[in-house]
Parts: sequence; C-alpha cells; structure tokens
Amino acid sequence: MIIAFVPIRCGSKSITHKNIKNFCGRPLIYWVLEALEKSKVDCIYVATDCEEFVDIVSGFGFSKIQIYHREPENAQDSSSTESVMLEFLKNKENNKDKTGSPLQGDDIFILIQATSPFLTSTHIDLALKKYLSKKSDSMLSAVRFKRFLWSDQGKAINYDYRSRPRRQEFEGALLENGAFYINRVSNILRDKNRLSGRVEVYEMPEFTYLEMDEPVDWEMGEALMRQHQKERVLGSFDSKKIKLFLCDVDGTLTDGGMYYSEKGEILKKFNTVDGMGLSLLKKHGILRGLITKENSPISQERGKKLKLDFVFIGVDDKLNEVKKLCKKLGISLHEVAYIGDDINDLELLEACGLSAAPSDGNPYVKNRVGIVLSRGGGKGCVREFVDIIIKEIQL
Repeated sequence: MIIAFVPIRCGSKSITHKNIKNFCGRPLIYWVLEALEKSKVDCIYVATDCEEFVDIVSGFGFSKIQIYHREPENAQDSSSTESVMLEFLKNKENNKDKTGSPLQGDDIFILIQATSPFLTSTHIDLALKKYLSKKSDSMLSAVRFKRFLWSDQGKAINYDYRSRPRRQEFEGALLENGAFYINRVSNILRDKNRLSGRVEVYEMPEFTYLEMDEPVDWEMGEALMRQHQKERVLGSFDSKKIKLFLCDVDGTLTDGGMYYSEKGEILKKFNTVDGMGLSLLKKHGILRGLITKENSPISQERGKKLKLDFVFIGVDDKLNEVKKLCKKLGISLHEVAYIGDDINDLELLEACGLSAAPSDGNPYVKNRVGIVLSRGGGKGCVREFVDIIIKEIQL
C-alpha cells in the first residue's frame, strides 16, 4: 500500500493559519491534496490538531483523505515532523486510531509538506516509479541549484573561481525543496527518520524550490503558480476524456460589449477564429455547445450558424443545466470542458473536468479556474482553449 502523510497544525507563527490561507483562490493545503488525490497514492492522512482545519479539508470532497488527530505534545512549536510521523506510525501499527487497516512494514510512506503547492500528481507518480525501479531505501525531492557557494572563511565551495564556468555549463548542486520524502514504514520506525539507507533524489523544476513559509514567499509564490498553472492542470488531466465542450457567450465568445443599430437593435461581435476552433472540436468527436444567462436570439443564431450540438439561453443555474445534460448524454462533469469569464460561471467552472477563463475575465474567477488564457473575450480565447485541448489529444 502507498500512503501519504500531510502534517499541519494550528500554531503556525510566521503566517497565522498559513495552511488554510488563501493561495491562488484555494486554501494552501488544497493544492498538495489535489495532487495526491489524482496520483497513484492509495490513502492520504492529514494529521492535525485543529478542528477548523478538519472541516476545511473534509469540505474538499476528496475520496482518499482520512483525518488523523495528532496528540498535543507533538503539535507544539518545538515539535519535529519526525515526532508526529512516529506517533502516527506507532498508533497505526497497533491500529489504535481505528482508521483503516494496520500498516505493514513494507508499505510505502510519503511525507508531504503542505507548504509546497507546486507539487503535482505527475511529480508524485514519476517519483514513485523511480523509487521502485531503483530499489532505493528512501527518496527526497530536490531542485537543481546553480549558485556559486562560499564558506565564511572565503573559500569557494562548489566551483573554481579562477575558471568560472558559464551557467549553462555549470552542473550546480541539488537542493532539498521539501515537497516530499518517500520511505518504507519499517525503515522509519527503525531509524526514527524520514530518510534511511541508500537515498535517491527526484529532481523537480527549479521554480518549485519556493516554500510558503514566510510572508514574502506568498506574493512570489502566487505569481509562480499562475505562470505554471497550465502545465500543472494538463499534467494531471487527460484531454482525451473530454466528451463535451461548452462556452459562455458574453465576455467569452464576445468582448462583452453591447452594440446598438440605428433602429435600436442589439448587436454582438463574434470572432471567426473562435468559430473555427469550435468546428475543429467536431473533427475530434467532441460535442459542442453555448450556455448563457442572456435570453438573446443572437446567441441562438450564432449556435445555428456554427452547427453546434447544444445552445442554452436564459440559463440562471448553469451547473444544474449541465448536470441534466450530462445525465442525458451518459457522461460525467469530469468529461466536460468549460470556458467562462464571470461570477455566474464559477460553479460550473469549478465542477467540470477542465476549466478556463479569458485574460480579461473577472479576477476572482481567474484565480479559481484551471487555465487562464492569454487572449481576451471575443479575441480568440475560445480558439486558444480549443487548441490546447486538441494539442493534448494529439500527443
């Protein structure tokens, strides 16, 4: 069995309640739990001393999560991570906590730090594959660190200053990024340490060195997260599963503007590039549709022109409407891709398998979708999203 262990506690000093502090629209701990939920890990134990944290974590709805109530003496400022790991393993060894089945010595134990939101399911699965193939005793995550180090005594540690290498030729060194540590249960109980014996290293991208431990890390971390969010989402999602593509109209297929003719007729401006994108989806067997709150015949006509499979107008509850459609089609929400730009799109965006927002969408919405596109509403954002999906399908 492969289990993940995520220790969090109430008493964070540098950032109060940092583990549940909003990070890119979600509590910080959400990101590592999402990665674990999508990985090949069998069970996730969140070890906490805080009921507020229990409520938040349980609210994510992840199926693999179990809560472990850590003992107060191992949730102090001076408590080590090893102390709560050993407490947990000893209790599990005797099944004292009454959750799940007792652990076996050969079970794989992954320690995960909640302060490493850049961790993805791909990292976890590839690390496990390497760990098992190399037959290592334990493994840690690290990043390539290309900096020239010096000692207090004025001596170069990792290079010859008389022959300074260029960065691209400099091998550098590996630096722990604290994202995860893998070991066997028996090793940890024996050595009372997260690492044992022959240690293997799993190298992660350089930007993942940043941990959310200090206030200064937060703004930098959110910027990095948004920059790499598309890679994260696509790395853990199989675009071949998409059966239905839906998009909002105003602010997505259009620029959100309302135009009037001399006769007072309302006009909307669409982009032919987006229309072509929706046509391309049909060639890949993906159903296509529009869904909008506006009760506008213009949207109906646009859908007819593009020969779309579905057009829903005047819809207040988009999520409920799409749930009914999915039931009719015999598919799940996870097989739906949706692009929208505003608050009324949010429920559907968060429920579907793959979500996106245009670059000029509502800031709050952009913080909660899978992919923020580089193009704005009515300026090719739908085509950009389509191209991303098709590219992934063809890989």
